[in-house]
Amino acid sequence: MNEIKVLLADDHTLVRAGLRALIEGFEGFCVVAETGDGREAVRLIRQLQPDIALIDISMPGLNGLDATALISRETPDTRVIILSMHTAETYVLEAIRAGASGYVVKDSAVDEMERALRAIQKGERWLSPSVSRHLLDEYLRLVRGQPMAGSGMEALTPRQREILQLIAEGHSTREIADRLSISVKTVETHRAQIMERLNIRDVAGLTRFALRTGLIDPER
Repeated sequence: MNEIKVLLADDHTLVRAGLRALIEGFEGFCVVAETGDGREAVRLIRQLQPDIALIDISMPGLNGLDATALISRETPDTRVIILSMHTAETYVLEAIRAGASGYVVKDSAVDEMERALRAIQKGERWLSPSVSRHLLDEYLRLVRGQPMAGSGMEALTPRQREILQLIAEGHSTREIADRLSISVKTVETHRAQIMERLNIRDVAGLTRFALRTGLIDPER
């Protein structure tokens, strides 16, 4: 029986080392590559075609949600499990919309990772129990006619989220334009739309929003 190939994408070296040691202890699984950068994760997946990719939401360059969307379109045979500190319903729904097959919270029990991997391997979906409880809570809110909780990310398109991340990481308008192969004018238009949709008036506010929603890691 061929081993199930897994790729790790998390910008914390120690986290990747721990995940690698954990996964390689599971019978039938091997880690074929690891990276701390979202764009590099997409490139490696195109190249290596792993069976499963474990991807953190907060990564430099390209966040895990938008990386997942690219992977789902370009490498559909690779199934994605999102790793996250967040249990809020909006993150889970964004991950599912992007094409993720699983969502594992980082403070889960160690044995949950093996159960998640084996479920995904069989073509099933996996949500951490704490996430499932939050989804049920949100469903009950809807039944009662109460508004759903949200982070604000749902108001943005994937491109706007990508540009917001780069702004929050400190890249200039020209750097963002060059990186994304679009015009400076297009970046400025997107930035204005982001500010309008989030009701935020300055770059400092956008950075605080990106930190609060987990789009960027405060430790970077």
